[in-house]
Amino acid sequence: MTLSAQELLAGGEVTYEVEIPEGLLGSATAPASKQGSGAGKVRVRPLTVRDLQLVTRAAKDSDSLLATLMLQRALIEPELDIQQAARLPAGLALHLLHRIKELSGIDASQEQLASAATDPFAKAAFVLEQAFGWTPGQISELTMGQVLLHLKMLEEHSR
Repeated sequence: MTLSAQELLAGGEVTYEVEIPEGLLGSATAPASKQGSGAGKVRVRPLTVRDLQLVTRAAKDSDSLLATLMLQRALIEPELDIQQAARLPAGLALHLLHRIKELSGIDASQEQLASAATDPFAKAAFVLEQAFGWTPGQISELTMGQVLLHLKMLEEHSR
């Protein structure tokens, strides 16, 4: 069955409840009804391609600003402005970022990373990056024939 554009875009509208472990909430900030009963909850949505483009462009080379902007864009309830998102405790921010990345489909598991590291093209890209200083973007523009040719030339040159 082929999905419609509307069905594909619907995934960006879905929201999820994310539980916050009690240890990540300061006891002074936890509501009285929640104290001792476990975790609080927030509502988040997956990041869209547009969100990722905006936060990447806005953050440029700052990983901490990138994380702050990702949190601010994905957190639905409660809504936070950028300054509030930047003031979140680090452990809480990391917990939320992990869940947001997972729900957005941009967080790789250890198994996925291990599998990717054994992929022949990933190994070839690593060799080309080390040998020529090429970026992943430059390597991705090469055809398979060009990759194989450069690897063969490196092999012959190292003899």
